[in-house]
Amino acid sequence: MKNAAQQLETIETVMIDPIQSARKTIQTEIEGMAKLSETLDDNFTKAIKTIHEMKQQRRGRLIVAGIGKSGHIANKIVATLASTGTPSFFVHPGEAAHGDLGMVTKDDVVLMISNSGEGPELAALMTYTRRFNIPLIAITSNSNSALARHSDILLLTPQMPEACPNGLAPTTSTTVTLALGDAIAVALLEKMNLTPEQFGVFHPGGKLGKRLIPISEVMHPKEELPLINSSATMDQVIVLLTQHNLGCVLISDNGQTVTGIVTDGDLKRHMDGALLQKPVLDIMSKNPKTIAQTALAVEAVNVMTKTPNQYITSLVVTDEKGNLSGLIRLQDCLQLGVA
Repeated sequence: MKNAAQQLETIETVMIDPIQSARKTIQTEIEGMAKLSETLDDNFTKAIKTIHEMKQQRRGRLIVAGIGKSGHIANKIVATLASTGTPSFFVHPGEAAHGDLGMVTKDDVVLMISNSGEGPELAALMTYTRRFNIPLIAITSNSNSALARHSDILLLTPQMPEACPNGLAPTTSTTVTLALGDAIAVALLEKMNLTPEQFGVFHPGGKLGKRLIPISEVMHPKEELPLINSSATMDQVIVLLTQHNLGCVLISDNGQTVTGIVTDGDLKRHMDGALLQKPVLDIMSKNPKTIAQTALAVEAVNVMTKTPNQYITSLVVTDEKGNLSGLIRLQDCLQLGVA
């Protein structure tokens, strides 16, 4: 009689090729998501409408609940919803019966996830929503389950084979549910027309937050910039260039419209014995590239690094009227981790 360790060793020796196994798993889950896409119906539209109307009231939250693997998926969906502008949090159905029902208000909407749609842990929260007329959206693959029968809106997921060779471990079902959660979050995001700037408010930290920093928070404001008249000579330009240490001097006759720019690179390209007495008009790059102060810093980086046949380290920032507002430098963006 083999013990458990010996049985496990036997199982491991007959395991199929790992790459083949992985591809089979992925293909099974792809087929599940394809079926989900085909089976979406008007109930999805109703769910989005219900959640959106709750958000417009500015009082309620979307409560997402689930047990076991569904609970883990629910937590991820909550994180995605919250980061895309839908106030949400997770409630454990089992804990709900022991006091956590107090977290759910009459202004909320409950999204409950359960592949089977059955289980005693679901009863307390489900009953609570019925008692206080709280909208209940169900995600389940079992249309005959208690959860499906008692929900206001049923988002029925397809009954597809799990990727697990024994057909037991939640794999395809959890992937399908996660995709459906993402679909809900994105549909709500698009319905509220969330802008990149608003999205950035929910992501102030990390790489993503840095990429969403507006130019106005990175640029050097107009009052800090070295400006000089177009009638100046290069010796005057070099003095300003040294004093401000921004790597460039802007040419403007009225303090509003920038007609040219002289950079450190321009000095190197035109270096000779007569440079100091040359007029700035002979050295400057005319009509330098500009960007609106309402744009994101990452957009400025894209302009500076992806302009064909040009090496740009600074962009003139303009206001809504096209007047000089500031200067954004590639070096500053790199130091902040925007690029």
